[in-house]
Amino acid sequence: MVFTNWAGNQTSTPAEVRTPSSVEDVVRAVHDAARTGRRVRMVGTGHSFTGVALTDGIMLRPTGLTGVRTWDPDQVTVLAGTRLKHLNELLDQRGLALANMGDITDQTIAGAIQTGTHGTGRDSGGLADQVTELELVLADGSVTTVKPGEDLFDAARVGLGALGILTAVTLRVEPAFLLHNRRSRMSLTGILSSLDTMTSANEHLDFFWVPHTDACLVKTNNRNPGPARPPSPFKHWLDAVFLENTVFGAACALGARIPALIPKINALTAAALGDSESVDASYKIFTAQRDVRFLEMEYAIPREHLGQALRETRDLVERTGWRITFPVEVRVTPPSTAWLSTAYGRASAYVACHVYRDTPNPGYFAGVEEIMTRLGGRPHWGKMHTRDAAYLSSIYPKFHDFTALRAQLDPDRVFTNDYLGTVLG
Repeated sequence: MVFTNWAGNQTSTPAEVRTPSSVEDVVRAVHDAARTGRRVRMVGTGHSFTGVALTDGIMLRPTGLTGVRTWDPDQVTVLAGTRLKHLNELLDQRGLALANMGDITDQTIAGAIQTGTHGTGRDSGGLADQVTELELVLADGSVTTVKPGEDLFDAARVGLGALGILTAVTLRVEPAFLLHNRRSRMSLTGILSSLDTMTSANEHLDFFWVPHTDACLVKTNNRNPGPARPPSPFKHWLDAVFLENTVFGAACALGARIPALIPKINALTAAALGDSESVDASYKIFTAQRDVRFLEMEYAIPREHLGQALRETRDLVERTGWRITFPVEVRVTPPSTAWLSTAYGRASAYVACHVYRDTPNPGYFAGVEEIMTRLGGRPHWGKMHTRDAAYLSSIYPKFHDFTALRAQLDPDRVFTNDYLGTVLG
């Protein structure tokens, strides 16, 4: 079997594929891998753009480890293979919700946590910051549960699968709530002059700059007492399905065939941006449909450097003459205490660059990466980058603590792969 990720840029041929349906099955796989000198990795749904989940040994597909194990008023324990989409639905049925999340819901809960998936939030961080307990199968086959106050808890929340195989996670939840979503067009010039105000004034800020224009689509989400005012089914289809996926996909395909048209296509996109608002269940507001396949690189930088990063990225695109169809996305999060969270110890801003999958542009990613690393940027573990352990150890205060714990827990590197060899050494 050949495993290929969602974007189609990562493939591997594992020696064996298993679908565990219990923790005991995972333990057996770890023992078998260690006994035969093979590696073992659990893969999610393939939404990482890096090789973080690949293996040539035993690949575990967690489709048999799904559902909620236990319910409590303020937390739930979820099996590792549960997709975020299904978790949202299960929580909503009980009148509960996560405080924050990213916009992709096809990921498994384990995959999302292990790679540091985040949304955008002034006060609430990514999924790893909502974890209260982790269940892991370690390299010796033992099963452990880790809680706050333990080094392994802060290390394994964004653990890249390097410390153990995550089989269940306990997440903090709260009563379901509504979000008031506003979408508006602003100029990049105007945003750059009001970044601090916009960040402090909104619980969740997300904006997209359209290259070759000065236009941005700004999304703000703030809690609202209701009543709910969701978009009509037609309006939802028009915006989320037809315009943002069908029409946008056709524009990307046209730009791939005739790159010289891309600035004009983007100008039309910018002209079509309009204001809208709705009030709906939080998980429906947080998430989005993404059908057009792309490649992505994302860096977390200290929030105070965001303005400089955006100006330099804009100048880079204008100076080089590259034709970039996809918007550049910007989000923010508060500091995290997870050792390898991209937001560890600092309020962070995220700059995400995308290209249409059929027209990769390594030069664009390399140019933006130079800007981000010069500003102390940390690459998203699940998105394309070229950083190695030498660089990463210089920007993560707890990097050496993490690798020391890894050496203690997995001295024979049962859980390693080529990607981990590069980023962790």
